This record gives sequence, structure tokens and C-alpha cells, in this order.
Amino acid sequence: MHNLALAMHKKGMIVTGSDDEILEPSRGRLAAAGILPDNEGWSPDKITADLDAVILGMHARIDNPELLKAQELGLTIYSYPGYIYEQSKEKTRIVIGGSHGKTSITAMTLHVLGICGIDTDYLVGAQLKGYDTMVRITKEATNILLEGDEYLASPLERVPKFHLYHPNIAVLSGIAWDHINVFPTFEIYVVQFKIFIDKIEPKGVLFYYEGDADLQKLAETCQRKDIRLIAYRELDSVVEDGITFLESNSGKIPLIVFGKHNLQNMQAAKMVCQELGVTEDKFNNAIASFEGAARRLEPVFMGKQTKLFKDFAHSPSKLKATTDAVKAQFPNKKVIACMELHTFSSLNAEFLEEYKGSMSKADKAFVYYNPHTVAHKKLAEITVDQVKQAFGKPEVEVFSDSAILINHLKGQNFDNSVLLMMSSGNFDGIKYEQLPEILGLS
Repeated sequence: MHNLALAMHKKGMIVTGSDDEILEPSRGRLAAAGILPDNEGWSPDKITADLDAVILGMHARIDNPELLKAQELGLTIYSYPGYIYEQSKEKTRIVIGGSHGKTSITAMTLHVLGICGIDTDYLVGAQLKGYDTMVRITKEATNILLEGDEYLASPLERVPKFHLYHPNIAVLSGIAWDHINVFPTFEIYVVQFKIFIDKIEPKGVLFYYEGDADLQKLAETCQRKDIRLIAYRELDSVVEDGITFLESNSGKIPLIVFGKHNLQNMQAAKMVCQELGVTEDKFNNAIASFEGAARRLEPVFMGKQTKLFKDFAHSPSKLKATTDAVKAQFPNKKVIACMELHTFSSLNAEFLEEYKGSMSKADKAFVYYNPHTVAHKKLAEITVDQVKQAFGKPEVEVFSDSAILINHLKGQNFDNSVLLMMSSGNFDGIKYEQLPEILGLS
């Protein structure tokens, strides 16, 4: 929400806002722009009849006093994605959807378009190097690149965000059940992607990953004749001495990022860029300098004996893709993988079975969860044995205290190894940059 506020402020609009808690980096960025609220909390007095619009964040409740005042005054109320669409109706909308890889595909595409000088507005779900904010909406850009999240738009508009964007160019990277608090069955979850396809603009195009059976089925059963459906697979590559090279007609191109999933993401980004007029050679030259989005296989420490990466992986499909990628990139090193169960879905006893085999490529696997987080999300208690059995890897070790996990890691031999820390949280306050010293990595 604060990124959207900054984007609209830069566009020349008068922007005010409220929240019950404003943390960094949001607080500092809003203050620097001169639009930080004087006080935290809700004040209906801020809602007046002269407001052109009110934008409602997903975490506001339907009984929010400012929302009730806006409804009483009959003001126009948008959800976040609803307002993004309102601001981009005259632009070519490129929407990147799918259960995994959305941020990476969006970031790759934005990186290449920037180097190629194609002015593009955007909404991306992670901080990118060289960008002040994660949202940009201008009067000048004729394109807008949107990361299409399938979670709900707002308390008043309980539909997936990506249903509201109506893309001209769309990508679906894959379908892997998530957000079970909103989509209680896999079948209901899949329907959301069918609806997304139905909302592509006439004469639009959908690029979809051909290796996903559920996406393939949606494509085969799609009745629309007014859009193009084009399958893609991962780009050809080879790994030499810990470096992934893209194989192209003009030779081998060294990449900074790696992993089969990233090569799939890269192909999706390439097809989008080509749709916008970027040649293959220009794409290949530009993508070589892509360093990745924050917390997507992000290197923390690259020592002689040990390498440390942090990653946002938390769902079963992301966990498997990330672990497999590290093992494939460093086949002669020991992979020590740690992951935290942190989201509503991952801490749900019924969903745990989805994790079976997701860390099978790790030489050592550690799983952490905080029982207090389970209680806070009002979920049924889960046990260490439940988690261990769900992962289906006999030697996986499960911890419910992060201090004990760190002490256990201190006893590991990290010679010739890769340590992979995966979570959508932070293992209850672990500072990844301090781990090399804490664990004695070299």
C-alpha cells in the first residue's frame, strides 16, 4: 500500500493514508515523501466528501471506522488491484500469474525492458536493486507490467487480485495449491486460473508453462478463439564449474541466476519481451546481468568452503524447485537446507502432506515452525512428529525453537557445502547476514 501511495504522490496526486502500524521501510519512505500520517490508527475525520477515491488495503476489516465513513458518504472505494486497473485502462497490461515464479518473471522482464529502453510502469512483489519503489504508474508509459497475485483483492472485493487486471499479455507459470484458507480445495483453486484466462482481453495472448499438467488441461479446454495460447518450456543451458550458461545461437552466455525453475521463468520473460518487440539477441545480452529479486536464491555469503543463500521459498512447489536448483548447480557440494513453516497453509495439519518429497535433494534437511505462530493463526496444534512424517524424508530434523535450531546448526560440518535458508518469515528474528559469523562459515 505504501508503494502505491508513493507512486500516486509522484504522479502529482494529493495522497493521505492511515494504518494501525507503520514499520520500516514504509515509515522512512513515506516520511521522506512528506506523506507519513501524523498518527497511527484510524480517524474517520480524515474521510471527507471531497475525496476522489478511497483505496482499501486487504488487511483492513469491514468494520474499519474510516471505511464505514467512506461508505456513509458514498465515496468511490477501490481495492488495491482495482485502482491499479483504473490507472492503467489505456495501457497495454502485461500480467504475470501462477503459483510460483511470478516475482522472478516480472523482475526479469522489467530488467530487460529497462536495458532495452522500453518505458514500462510496473507492480512487482519484491524490492529490486536500482528501484526506489515496487510500484510505478506514470502518464507517459504505454505499458504496465503487473505481478498477478491470486490472493483476495480486499475485504469488500473477495476475488483474486489477478482477476481485476484484464491483461493484454498474460503468463501462467504453474498451478500448485496454496492459500487454503481462501481456496479450501485444489479444484476451487484451479478454477481461479480458468477465470483469469477468461478475463484476458480479446486479441490478447497467454504464455503458459507446458510442463504443468493442470495448465495444459486449462489450455486444451479453453473455448476462446479470440486469444492466442502459446506453451513454453525452460531455456537450454549447461552448468560448468558452478556457473549456468544459457545456450544460444550466438554462443554460451553466463548467467548470474541458476536453476531449472529460473530457466523456465526466463523463457516466460523472453516471450513477453519478444511480444513487445525485443529481439532474441537483445534479450540474451540483457538477461546476463540479471541478479535476481530480493530473497530469490539471494547469495548472502560466498566463502571458499561454504556458500549461503536465502530464499522466499515456503510452499511445497517453491521449496522443491529451490532445493533441486541448488543441488543441480553444486552437484559436488553437500546441500544443507533449512526451511520455516510460516504461512497459514504451511502450518495447516491437512496441508502438511503436500510437502512430501519437497526436500528430497537436500543432503541434510531441517524444518522449523513456531507453535506460537500456529496458535496466533488459530490453527490446530501440530507436532514435531507430524511434520517429520509429512515431509517423508526419514532423516529430516524438525525444530520448534529457533535458538535450538541455530545451536544445532553450529554443530554441523560446513566444509564443501551450501547452506540454504528458506522462509517467507525470518525464523523468528534470525539475521541471515550474521549467520556466517555465528556458524563459523569460511
